[in-house]
Amino acid sequence: MEDHQGLTVGCHLSAAKGFAAMGRTATSIGANTFAFFTRNPRGGNAKAVDEADMARLREHMASQGFGRLVAHAPYTLNLCSAKPDVVDFARRAMADDLARMELLPGQYYNFHPGSHVGQGADAGIELICAGLDEVLDAGQSTTVLLETMAGKGSEVGRTFEEIARIIEGCRKGDLLGVCLDTCHVWDGGYDVKDDLDGLLEEFDRVVGLDRLKALHLNDSKNPKGSHKDRHEKLGEGHLGVETFAAVVCHPLLQALPMILETPNELDGYRQEIALLRSLAAKGAA
Repeated sequence: MEDHQGLTVGCHLSAAKGFAAMGRTATSIGANTFAFFTRNPRGGNAKAVDEADMARLREHMASQGFGRLVAHAPYTLNLCSAKPDVVDFARRAMADDLARMELLPGQYYNFHPGSHVGQGADAGIELICAGLDEVLDAGQSTTVLLETMAGKGSEVGRTFEEIARIIEGCRKGDLLGVCLDTCHVWDGGYDVKDDLDGLLEEFDRVVGLDRLKALHLNDSKNPKGSHKDRHEKLGEGHLGVETFAAVVCHPLLQALPMILETPNELDGYRQEIALLRSLAAKGAA
């Protein structure tokens, strides 16, 4: 319904007041997508399903011209833990999350691939693939996104090659995509600031641009290759506003849902969303 300067952009919102409330909040700050945790980000049980509330969100999204949502799995899910009980919980929670997501058909479900905690990346990737093969359902409408990681500790997914190996090693890889986080790839050693085209060419060669489904837009508190994963507000970190101007104007990226995870309250997100729309409008002029 609105132009939105061609962007589908939003931020991470609290699910505490329900789904319809998140939709209204998103609209109030100029967003036409958003992210939310499917359950407590530190793990645990999810709230009981409220189908009427989810239906109200679907109606709001349709009336306001929303793009796809980018739900986020809790940080504690680790499909490649060295502890079998942790792996079992991750699989059960993810399967439950994906079943719930079918009440919001056609959205994205983003997760951190996991940490191999000393087992090695090869073993970690094997466990992740096994877990995904167990929880993915050929009939689901949700696309599961692997998030690019900064490479702190024993994180898996720190390189495009590791992401590609997970997709290729999963029997149900057709249900998988990628969410590229600007802070994470920068902290991971990729030059999203001064060589965006080169980064995308490498991603296309290694993973395939058809797999790139969403973006997390975050500045970084640290220099390139620091492997620290510390988000900063747009323009206040090492990436700078020019990086995000290039992203929102890039023909290969501008149609993707863009989610802010910067250290902000709602008013800060409102300002950043307005900034991104302004940058996109200037680029189109």
